[in-house]
Amino acid sequence: MQNIIESLRYWLLKIPEMFHIMTETEMTERTAPNRWSKKEYLGHLCDSALINLERFIKIQYDVSPYVVSTYDQVQWVELQGYQKLPIEEILLLWTSLNKKILVVLGNLSEQALSRPCDMGQQQKVTLKWLVQDYLDHLEHHVKKHL
Repeated sequence: MQNIIESLRYWLLKIPEMFHIMTETEMTERTAPNRWSKKEYLGHLCDSALINLERFIKIQYDVSPYVVSTYDQVQWVELQGYQKLPIEEILLLWTSLNKKILVVLGNLSEQALSRPCDMGQQQKVTLKWLVQDYLDHLEHHVKKHL
């Protein structure tokens, strides 16, 4: 768990640095129809943080196994209008949510990490797997789209 926490701390410093050297055009350009801009990818990472923060908390006390529900990622990005928001607003949201996630992760017990989650379609995982998946998802988007 400590490796995940350290990686998340690294991205909390690195991602704002990345955006602070970009021009507005670089942040808002969509490279193809039906593709998100860098601002929208960051907005998507905000949505992911929001959804996963709730999951990481609920899994610890809710009915076991916790059923992980999905959400319409495209609708979330579009309806929240990330493309038109100032980058500082999106960065503040993303960093605030991830700082809160760090607090939750720092308080997880080994027992909590082994709590079962039902991902549907016969896929059973643990909270620890879900936390690792959150970081993997974040890093995938950072490396591919930001």
